[in-house]
Amino acid sequence: MNQDARERMAELSRGLKTLRSLTPNETYLTVAAIPDGPEVPVSASELNPRRGAWQTGYAHRLRLTDAAVLIVATATAGVLRFGDDASNTVNIGHYTTSYLVLGVVIAALWWVALSVSGTRDHRIVGHGADEYARVAKTTVMAFGAIAIFSLLFKWDASRGYLAIAFPMGLIGLIVSRKMWRNWLGRERTRGRAHSRVLVVGGVRSAKRIAEGFIAGGAGGYRVTGVWVPDRKGTRNEWLDIPTAFIPVMGTQRSLVGALSISEADTVIVTDTEHLGHDGLKDLAWQLEGASIDLMVSPNVFDVAGPRIHVRGVSNMPFIHLERPTYAGAAKFAKSAFDKAFALLFLMSMLPLLLAIAIAVKLDSRGPILYRSERIGVGGKPFFMLKFRSMTDGADRHVDHLSSSNEGAGPLFKMREDPRVTRVGRFLRRYSLDEFPQFINVLRGDMSVVGPRPPLRREVEQYTRPAQRRLLVKQGITGLWQVSGRSDLTWEETVRLDLDYVENWSMMRDLQIIWRTVQAVAKTEGAY
Repeated sequence: MNQDARERMAELSRGLKTLRSLTPNETYLTVAAIPDGPEVPVSASELNPRRGAWQTGYAHRLRLTDAAVLIVATATAGVLRFGDDASNTVNIGHYTTSYLVLGVVIAALWWVALSVSGTRDHRIVGHGADEYARVAKTTVMAFGAIAIFSLLFKWDASRGYLAIAFPMGLIGLIVSRKMWRNWLGRERTRGRAHSRVLVVGGVRSAKRIAEGFIAGGAGGYRVTGVWVPDRKGTRNEWLDIPTAFIPVMGTQRSLVGALSISEADTVIVTDTEHLGHDGLKDLAWQLEGASIDLMVSPNVFDVAGPRIHVRGVSNMPFIHLERPTYAGAAKFAKSAFDKAFALLFLMSMLPLLLAIAIAVKLDSRGPILYRSERIGVGGKPFFMLKFRSMTDGADRHVDHLSSSNEGAGPLFKMREDPRVTRVGRFLRRYSLDEFPQFINVLRGDMSVVGPRPPLRREVEQYTRPAQRRLLVKQGITGLWQVSGRSDLTWEETVRLDLDYVENWSMMRDLQIIWRTVQAVAKTEGAY
């Protein structure tokens, strides 16, 4: 890259940093901070943007933590298997060594395997299940390799030692990765540790992606520029997002210029027609040799990964979307899990349930349980059970309190509802009033996980998309419960419930149950 090109790139970068340091109102007064003059021709490979220091530092932390976990696992296995007897040795063919040395060798080979299999790749760490899956797969393969090695070379290592070392190591690796993910998530919510993204395609698609990244700040991506290759114009424009400065560039910028302004280390292509015939292939060629990731967005939102499959037909890639899995939510496995879980829960919580029942009865007049008509799967009504948390006959006062409604859409909610009793306020804070719904699960009216059970008046106001919430059994908890509870807007509640209906899986149910425990403990959005 010649000196003129370097100076031009530096000028573009300084202009962008100046704009990002301004408030939204100041931004529009300083458009000249990004130069609109001609660019000096360079190739993308000459840019080689330095990836965020967080990626290098994060990978280094994982390497150190992995090494510590594996050494501790192998050493602990030796202590648990042989106690403090350091004289135990193992024969490997004609060689004899101690279990201490063997543990160090196993830990080193295991650590190398984790590196080779890409468990610390910046494209998978911090989100999704791929990182955990690779760690587990690598551990199983390492164990298998050692088993084969022991057979081939007549290695008489203790099976008990290995049976302790590998499970302990795997658990330690998963726990340590989870801890680092939590740290990384906190960093990202503070605006740090993000990959910078240049979106190539239409403005509308770019806005949807940018808003999605902002809403899911812990995902690790932030849109810093949009390039529409066939968009006519001589000056830079801005994406219509009040909370972020994102320049929109057109024909006045080349790919290299757009990458320089956005300081991007990742390119996401949304609408390939803007690139023209063979445009995506040409774009990939331009990025060859550059430290820039290239991704293609299919413009399919709220569809979980298991439903997406890439197929190659006649040298052309196609994304195959599996049918929604809401039919699978009625399968025997889910029904059996629901009933077993509900029965176990009710039996284990029986003393607490009795204590709550006595407290409700002593606190105010009226029945212990509150029966509320709800609309279930297929529009069939049922009576949902809860511990009574309001004064008897509270439903008759809803119309009088309608002016104080703080709920979203057809939902009725009040933070300081005068009908709530003293005991009821405590029960609601920790969701203890919901416990009798496990009886509904045993009856088959509800599921442990599912969309929020709606009232008849709410269903009467449903739009066509919202009607799809009734395709599966309603749940005691769901995505709405672990994503904000009563603090969500109506639109967000519907979107989350539809996401669950369309992308149900048994593993997802287990994840939601675990997240529910955490959400209830925080008591956020409960009133």
